[in-house]
Amino acid sequence: MTTKILTDQTFLNGQSVPNSEITNLVFAGFAHFTALQVRNKMIKGLDLHLERLRQASIELYGKTLADELVRSYIHSAVESGPVDQSLTVTIYSPKGEFTADSMDVEPKVLIRTAPPENGPTGSLRLAAINHDRPLAEIKHVGEIGKTYYLHQAVRQGFDDAVFMNTSGYLSEGTIWNLAFWDGKTVIWPKARILKGTMMAMVQRQLSQLKIPQRSEPITLNRLSELKGAAVMNSWTPGVSISEIASNIFTNSDQLISLLHRAYKTEPAKKF
Repeated sequence: MTTKILTDQTFLNGQSVPNSEITNLVFAGFAHFTALQVRNKMIKGLDLHLERLRQASIELYGKTLADELVRSYIHSAVESGPVDQSLTVTIYSPKGEFTADSMDVEPKVLIRTAPPENGPTGSLRLAAINHDRPLAEIKHVGEIGKTYYLHQAVRQGFDDAVFMNTSGYLSEGTIWNLAFWDGKTVIWPKARILKGTMMAMVQRQLSQLKIPQRSEPITLNRLSELKGAAVMNSWTPGVSISEIASNIFTNSDQLISLLHRAYKTEPAKKF
């Protein structure tokens, strides 16, 4: 009797595991995502998350899913979980990567839930590292540089890293957007970055609160003129920065207060 040899297998630590769409997804690096926080079954900035997913799908796959469909998937995940949780919504091509078949294809949606996150407490000391993220405007998966440079920063005695582009301008952190404070105005780095949903929420609420804000190129030499600095992401509207590459910030508390005030003003909505 002839024994059939399986040619399509997956092994984990030497043990065969059943193939499934999830095991295929493990190797699908051509994907993008958004991360959000659920509190009391409500979400802030859902419009921004849906817009991010829609625009990235068009850019990567040439097609997008209807907002209402993605919204329904998110709703199902929220309703099936605890009142407070974290969600990661990943949009991926069922045709995988390294192939032209992944062009102009209708993507699929994977949602992963986790306990709620509030981010670290400050203040953070950040190393400045030369790095330009590819496709910076898209929140895509598989960015090995983020973790690699975080590790490099920690080995140098810092808490995390911020990136400088080839022009010498600060752009963003490993998983963070940056904000600075000159004592009167919130200043956003002018560079190619991923505009975070938290950043967008804070910006629109700062406008509502009539708090001055502007964007401008920020170099390491410019930091000595600034009074405060912060990082933000989907976990938190602001964690104070005490140092970037030996530049010390003495008045980040006022900036942090403004950022958290703006975020609290953003309405949370049920589905």
